[in-house]
Amino acid sequence: MKKYLLAIRFDPLLSALNFMKSHWQVLLCLGMIAGIGRVIQLGGFGAVSGTVHVILEILIEASRISILLFVIGIANVKNGLRHIVALFSGKIAVRSYLRTAWHKLKLRGIDVLVSFVAFLVIAGAINMLIDQLAYETCLYLSLKREGVLVDTSSEWTIILFFKNLSVIPITLVFETVLLLWLVNKWPARRQHV
Repeated sequence: MKKYLLAIRFDPLLSALNFMKSHWQVLLCLGMIAGIGRVIQLGGFGAVSGTVHVILEILIEASRISILLFVIGIANVKNGLRHIVALFSGKIAVRSYLRTAWHKLKLRGIDVLVSFVAFLVIAGAINMLIDQLAYETCLYLSLKREGVLVDTSSEWTIILFFKNLSVIPITLVFETVLLLWLVNKWPARRQHV
């Protein structure tokens, strides 16, 4: 049993963490676009029109799609877009990907499960920290007092800002890396965080 536990690897999680470490600036910028967009949508800086709300939603979703394409293309949005186009144009055999993923799950299912549970712990901890920041510190009141946020804004402006900077991009990266890893499209070289 002890030997088996030592053989468990966190390859999908470590690959995702290493990708985030290597490309944190891009992920932070795209998360910042989504985070500020959410703050504006929630009226953090004042009321917005329906048109502005829709434009902001397009920008927010475009930043998330860009993260997804950036990861799929392994740090290249254009390559990620090419892969998606190839997938939906039938140039990629989806059945072979499914067979590969099923085979890898049979061989390394415990690794996937352990990586997934470890990711849930990390995401849960970040969510708890964000809740602490929003409800248990003076940040929200300080931002209102200093005029950064309007008086009518709620704690959700802070919560969604930080979630768009952290949990949402991290989740997109982890899930995409996991899927690419399952179908053997993630680079095989093992890197440590």
